[in-house]
Formats: sequence, C-alpha cells, structure tokens
Amino acid sequence: MKKIKLILILALVGFVFSCSQDGLINLTDDTPDEVGEEEEEEEETPLDTFGTLLLFNNNTASNGYVLVNDAAANRVFLMTRNTEIVYEWDMDGRRLGNDVRLLPNGQLLAMLESEDPKITIGGFGGRMALINPDGSESFSFDYSTDDVILHHDAELLPNGNILTMIWERKTASEATAAGYELNVDVFPDGLIEINPNTSEIVWEWYMWDHLVQEFNASADNFGDISTEIRKVNVNHIVNDNGDISHANGIAYDAANDLIYLSANFYSEVWVIDHSTTTAEAATSSGGNFGFGGDLVYRFGNPRAYQNDMGTVLFDHNHYPNLLDDSNPGDILIFANGNSGTQSTAYELTLPSPLSLVANQDNEPQVVWSFTDSEMHSPKVSGVEDLPNGNRLITEGDFGFWEITPSGEIAWKLEAQGFFWRAYHYDLDDPAIENLPINQP
Repeated sequence: MKKIKLILILALVGFVFSCSQDGLINLTDDTPDEVGEEEEEEEETPLDTFGTLLLFNNNTASNGYVLVNDAAANRVFLMTRNTEIVYEWDMDGRRLGNDVRLLPNGQLLAMLESEDPKITIGGFGGRMALINPDGSESFSFDYSTDDVILHHDAELLPNGNILTMIWERKTASEATAAGYELNVDVFPDGLIEINPNTSEIVWEWYMWDHLVQEFNASADNFGDISTEIRKVNVNHIVNDNGDISHANGIAYDAANDLIYLSANFYSEVWVIDHSTTTAEAATSSGGNFGFGGDLVYRFGNPRAYQNDMGTVLFDHNHYPNLLDDSNPGDILIFANGNSGTQSTAYELTLPSPLSLVANQDNEPQVVWSFTDSEMHSPKVSGVEDLPNGNRLITEGDFGFWEITPSGEIAWKLEAQGFFWRAYHYDLDDPAIENLPINQP
C-alpha cells in the first residue's frame, strides 16, 4: 500500500509540473487574487428595492409581481412582494399622466403629459402611447389643444380600440347659457374611442349633452333634478376653476357593452351605453338600453340627483373595477372619504337588471368592504381583485395593502411617492413572459 501511495503522489507532482510548463495552471504568487476576482465578476448584482415592507405573510399573500406607477418620481416598474424591482421602463423624457397598464403582449398602455398643455386640471394628460418593452412606441395619440385634453384613464377594448377620457372646454357664455351658476369657462367630461391603426376617433360621448339644472329657467336644460334622474345636475359642484365633474376612471363591461365612469366630484359612478352611435350618444334615445347617452344607471351618492332614498356610500371615489370572472355582476371601488379620516374599499353587487327609478333606493348591495384607521388617501388610489381571492389596495399617498377576504392584512408596503394604481401580474402571465425580467 505504501508503494502505491508513493506512486500516486509522484504522478500527481509530475502532472502539476507538466501542466505549469504548458501554461494550463499558473501557480504564481498572484493566482489566488486572480481567482478571487473571477469569482467576484460571476456574482449576481443585487436587485434594487422599493419602499419599506411593513408586513408580509407568506401563507396568505399572493405570489406574483406588482406594477407600480409612481407619478411623483415619473417611474413605472415591476416589483416582487419582497420589494425587489425586476423590471423598469425607460421613460426617455416622457412624463406620466396617470394610468399605465401592462398589456398581454408586454406593451404599456400609458397616459402621458403633452409637451405644452393648455388645460392643466389635476390629472391632465394630453397624450397616449403604446410603449414597447425596449422603450419605443408603436402608437401615439396626441389630443391636447386650447379646447380639449386627454386625462386620467384609458382601457383597451376587446375590438382592439382604446377607450379614454377627455375634458372639453366650454366658454363662460356657453356655461351660463347652460344654467351654470358662475360666469367662468368649464371643463365637463367626455369619452372617446380611438382606432390605434388609423388614429381615428370612432365613437364619442359628452356629459354636456346630458345636463339638467334648476338655476336658469330660460335654458333648454331647465328641469326637475329629482325626476330627470338620467341626466346630470350641472350645478352639483360649483367650482370657479370650472372643474365640475372630475371623472377619473373607466371600466368596460363587454357582456353588456356598458361603460362605468367614476365621477369623482359627484361621488358617483355613471353607467353609459356604449352600443349607441355617436349621434345617438348625444340624445336621450337609441342604443341597447333605449336611453341614448343618458345615464343607464348611477350609484354611490343618490343626493347628486336629489334622491333621499338609499345610503350615500362614496365621498369621492376612484377606479370602478368590474369582477367579470370571480364574481360576475360585482364591482370594486375605492371610496376616498375626503371629508373623514379613513378610506374604504368596497365590493358591490349591482342590480340585475340595472334599474334607476326616481325617489327609490337604487343603490347596489355592499357584499365586502375594508377600512382601517391608518388607511386614508383623499386622491387617486384603487382596489383590485387577485387570483387567490385577496384584494390589492393602492393607498395613493402611502403605498400598498393586500387584504384577505376576511379582512386580514397579508402584505403591506410603505413608500415615498404618489401612486395612481397598482396592478397584480402572475409570474406566468403572458405580459410577464414578454418582458426581460431580472429574476430575484
């Protein structure tokens, strides 16, 4: 055995010597440093993180990515529940408007600010784009003049068109002729549908065509607000800056071809028939529901149409979010609670069929809600349904909460910023698979 061991040792020495002569192994004094340097180069660079993780329950929280739109820092990125940023878009000089959604093909549908906006009410945009993962744009639509501007929200429709929101300017003389109480320019809301292949506006709806008021008896839209309940009281909110409705969010109901519009200053959601033609949408007849562009339904604040029946649910609101798959006929919404100290996230069951009757309780049924003494955002914000049954809440001036159906906090993150909304994406979502994700 001793002879065998000696032979092996001599063979190994000979091998090392021959290798060093051939240049395959360098046993000079600096070899350890070079090996160390190579190992350092192979180490993965740690991912950037965001915010402060206050609570994370692995047993109840979702597994997936969160799309964050931080308007304060002009950033859009994907992060894990552990706060690691796995992908961030290069804004390349673009300024965020409000909503940014990640589409299944990996593009961002982004509301952006125009270069020289003339209407600058909070939430203005003026420009919309489809941004590719490499930062280039496959579509851009500028709609910003002295008299009109895109704002807040956009949604990709099943037909490939894009539904979005506008403010249009009405002059002081037009406003007083319509019974508005102040002699100022006003900026009522509207909706337009755009074909991204042609940049053509293919459908339009304007709040201005559906007004009622009791201030000016000589105006054409003079009437009884409590009975003309499918029309909008132009004097419900009287602002000297002309921002009279401040709609801030849309949802599209494909099954019924309806649009849900969050009218923030009215503390309501308005339901509008998208099956109309543009001509019908300017009237009170036509479309699948027969009301033209008048409201098919409204909820959240019956006092906005002088109805004393029904409970007032909202004190300003954001993000009407229809639950088409998990609970058809239900809708999520974030009630800001501006005059109080807490915000509330609601799930509501809408009446079926939708019914709107004067001097009756027309409000939907509350089937779930969440509030907390520490949750209060007077602006932006929203609530989204998650695949595991939880809800992802964006508290716009604080950060994010994930809540179980029973009201348990599964995940809570605090960060500096101003967050329009957050959206959840599963790890295997097609949108994620189309992005060069940095794996945590």
